[in-house]
Amino acid sequence: MDNTAAASPRAGQETKDSWVPMIAIALGQVLMSFNVASLPVALGGMVKSFNVPPTTIATGIVMYSMLVAGFVMLGAKLNQRFGALKVFRATVLLFGGAQVLMTFSPNAATMITAQGLSGAAAAAIVPSLVALIAENYRGTQQATALGALGSARAAAGVAAFLIGGVLGTFIGWRPAFGILIALSAIVFVLSFRLKPDHGRPEVEIDLVGVVLAAAAIVLISFGFNNLNRWGMAVATPAAPFNIAGLSPAPVFIVVGIVLGQLFVRWTKRRQEAGRTPLLALEVITSGQERAAVIAMFAVVALEAMLNFSVPLYIQIVQGRSPLATAIAMMPFNLTVFFSAMLIVRFYDRLTPRQIGRYGFMLCTVALVWLAFVVRNDWSAVPVLIGLVIFGIGQGSLVTLVFNVLVTASPKELAGDVGSLRGTTNNLAAAVGTAVAGALLVTLLSTIVLGRVAATPALTPEVQAMVNLDSINFISNDRLKTTLETAGATAEQVTAAVAVNTESRLRALKIGLLLMAGIALLSIIPAGRLPDYKPGEIPDPDTAPPAK
Repeated sequence: MDNTAAASPRAGQETKDSWVPMIAIALGQVLMSFNVASLPVALGGMVKSFNVPPTTIATGIVMYSMLVAGFVMLGAKLNQRFGALKVFRATVLLFGGAQVLMTFSPNAATMITAQGLSGAAAAAIVPSLVALIAENYRGTQQATALGALGSARAAAGVAAFLIGGVLGTFIGWRPAFGILIALSAIVFVLSFRLKPDHGRPEVEIDLVGVVLAAAAIVLISFGFNNLNRWGMAVATPAAPFNIAGLSPAPVFIVVGIVLGQLFVRWTKRRQEAGRTPLLALEVITSGQERAAVIAMFAVVALEAMLNFSVPLYIQIVQGRSPLATAIAMMPFNLTVFFSAMLIVRFYDRLTPRQIGRYGFMLCTVALVWLAFVVRNDWSAVPVLIGLVIFGIGQGSLVTLVFNVLVTASPKELAGDVGSLRGTTNNLAAAVGTAVAGALLVTLLSTIVLGRVAATPALTPEVQAMVNLDSINFISNDRLKTTLETAGATAEQVTAAVAVNTESRLRALKIGLLLMAGIALLSIIPAGRLPDYKPGEIPDPDTAPPAK
């Protein structure tokens, strides 16, 4: 559709379209981001409501991200075939229905199901957002709209922590998700201000590609999410099966990676035969584009790991309120929000390669700093400084890598860029959350077992009371209650609480150092990002073919 026809501007003058449609698009992003950001804030409340360990609640986060990542490429093709606007409206209604189930979920299984439905809806919403921006805006307005989309994601994270913290402390965790029911209705109404588009019935949906991609992502996500429960190498009693004693978790991960390679080979063959692929491989053909995807995966995974670790520590370890979590994380979320908006001002001074390297350097320094300064009080100034530094790096990187992918592809591949972004972001979030949970629990188990062996007061009888075969993060109050009810002496209770307190803090510190190692390694792909100062998003008529 030609946007210039209606206004007939003077030569060289760009037509300015209304920003009202962008409100609907941005709120569509807010729906998804608010939902997934609210889960860590609601962690403590859901643990109490459902009487389950924190890692079970993390499964809800993984379920959402896993389904988005697994089916977002299918969502992109549905957008192309039936029109982005129709798909956007239908899936916003589905998302709202899933939030009704989430708000009134009676148990953890229902909560996880609700997050799965939300993820299925988001799988189609994610690619529709980029396609709707490409349909409704051109030139500098399009670049601004894409920046606003990244800012909306960060703003939703800030709002989720603040609103979820207040509601979770004074009312409960459920109203935060109830807000999304109303917001879904608002987005649906505003969607009628978007320009109508037309689907392309000739677009084929590659069902074999859907199965390969979805199976690969689900197996990888499921494998990482169950590393702790099923075993990282040797199968535990909780594993559903074993292969000559080997845990199925790493097997799932390896099989998932193999299926991912098969998906790429299948897609190449399909493109060579002139048929519509599930994902246009042109968006990841060059080394620079692949580097952008790897960098995006790394930064989102690091964000997911930190967003799980900090609320876990504040609410479960310290036993503090959701509001305390929101306050502690607010410097980080605000910094991400402003960095995502302001980094574009440096695009005419620094190349993407420079910004990428500096961003991961900041993340590395921040995580090392946090590992050394973190204590039992997250409001301490040194800790706040570390969170702010990490937020600057994280916010800058998320906007940068998305911009690199979009500017490298012509408009007709906007849906494929959107689906690639959605797959990468959500697979990274699922893996990051799962790895954080497995890593911290494994570290905790190792440290606790060592400390218990060195504490004479913790006799085998006391150890049996707390079930050392299934160690997880629990509050000191809950540990005291368990031991006192089981008949432990005051001396034994004091010794157990001391072990619990020290072990949890050491596990977190080591976990932060390992995260810093991941950030440091991510400087390598950042060094392969484009070394030019990015210009405007290429017009589909003048953009060079992807290399």
